[in-house]
Amino acid sequence: MKKDDIKEKTLSRRNFLKTTGAAAAAAMAVGGLAIPAKNAQAAGDALPKKWDETYDVVVIGSGFAGLAAAIEAKNAGANVVVLDKMPVHGGNSIINGGDFSAPGTKMQEANGVKDSAEVMLKDMLRAGLYLNHPENAKMVAYGAKDAFEWSESYIGARYTKLNFHGGHSVKRTHGTITASGSELVNKMYAKTKDLGVKIQLRTKLVKFISNKEGRIVGLEVRKDYKFPDESTGKTAFIKAKKAVVLSSGGFSQDLRLRQIQDPRLTDKFGSTNQPGATGEALMAACIAGAMDVQMDWIQLGPWTSPDEKGFGYVPLFCEPLVGYGLMINPKTGKRFFKETGNRKERADAIIAVGEPVLIMGDSYAVPKQVVPEKLQKGMEIGAIKKFDTLEDVAKNYNIPVDVFLKEVARWNSFVEKKKDDDFGCMIFPDTKPTVVAPFYVARLWPKVHHTMGGLVIDKNAQVIGFDFKPVKGLYAAGEVTGGVHGAVRLGGVAMADCLVFGRVAGKNAADEKAWG
Repeated sequence: MKKDDIKEKTLSRRNFLKTTGAAAAAAMAVGGLAIPAKNAQAAGDALPKKWDETYDVVVIGSGFAGLAAAIEAKNAGANVVVLDKMPVHGGNSIINGGDFSAPGTKMQEANGVKDSAEVMLKDMLRAGLYLNHPENAKMVAYGAKDAFEWSESYIGARYTKLNFHGGHSVKRTHGTITASGSELVNKMYAKTKDLGVKIQLRTKLVKFISNKEGRIVGLEVRKDYKFPDESTGKTAFIKAKKAVVLSSGGFSQDLRLRQIQDPRLTDKFGSTNQPGATGEALMAACIAGAMDVQMDWIQLGPWTSPDEKGFGYVPLFCEPLVGYGLMINPKTGKRFFKETGNRKERADAIIAVGEPVLIMGDSYAVPKQVVPEKLQKGMEIGAIKKFDTLEDVAKNYNIPVDVFLKEVARWNSFVEKKKDDDFGCMIFPDTKPTVVAPFYVARLWPKVHHTMGGLVIDKNAQVIGFDFKPVKGLYAAGEVTGGVHGAVRLGGVAMADCLVFGRVAGKNAADEKAWG
């Protein structure tokens, strides 16, 4: 096309998709989840003759971000409904590890940790390879403390332990009393119901509906949908008088969609996500004109185990041990990377080894760092093993015993002087040499954990279209968005991201002027 033609037409992708019909639908039919394209009108959709239900604000997704949005929208005076396609609420949030990263908190102060929003932002940008959208990353770093305190004082979530995650410069992840996101999400869920927010499960988004001005005014859904059977459910139309908040999560479970973005992520890699993390709501937003960003930055969790399904218990054993215990390549008997590296660094290092590696700690480090209940459950299913001697460890995993013993001794010498000469691992003041039996060990192999890419949003949580303007009537928060984390999301920052932007989205959606 000539430059003059481009100037004359200047079609936004929104209008292009509206007028390409079946071709657009075919292009978006990934992961076995075909999404119908816009019905052809010059602008907007044919509105339904009758709306089955009407609300001020419609929230899609019942995890951290969606529930935060619903609570704030309701408190701002809006009539709110939350939709979720799954039979249970919570999405990935309910199986999340329960660590909330926030700077400058009372718990940090009590533990002698000096931190600030500025330092957290620097950590996020460094880990993200400076691909983070700066204003959005700043929103999270500077809003995390307030969101954390809101989750305690207003929601009633309890946090009992300050943890460290790789890539952070200080301890700033606050662990829930259950070492699970369920502690927060269940209390948020209860709060929404107490406030009178309507929650509809088994309700799947089919497509967004826009009017002739291009404003999102409602949704086509399937009610009584039984995941993953696409033949189930009855069509209904839900009107959003003010706005829709999309907080449907990522697409880690959609094998074909994630391989389109990163062909390496075959079925060799499992996922920590709940089964419904399939991304079709994100694609429906793109068909409605929303711009996507950084979809090929997909994070693998380096702390997952091939000896259990899904997220499991090993992440709750492994991550508290970084800086307290050592990782070993069983083929060589040696360490191979710094234990406190960020998620991408460690996952890449494990994949380079080519087979599962080990994380281990002794009877000082493990009881000190790991929640006893999670340790016991991990041992019961055989994902975490207990040994009386280092020689027993070597024998069980076919490790060259002499090399292994020397490597543990070398690690211990680094711990004594608080400096890792080999890889630069962060060693904490209370770390002690790994010498006291019994020893606890788990195997590690990465699983697909978080999709950093998603919809473009601004600092007001408004979704941005391909014309670089906000898509009227559409907000988004949480993992369905992109640009906040750049190349790597640091541990515990998901909870901060979801609550910060979820709250912003809910407040702003409720503040929209009703369209009709």
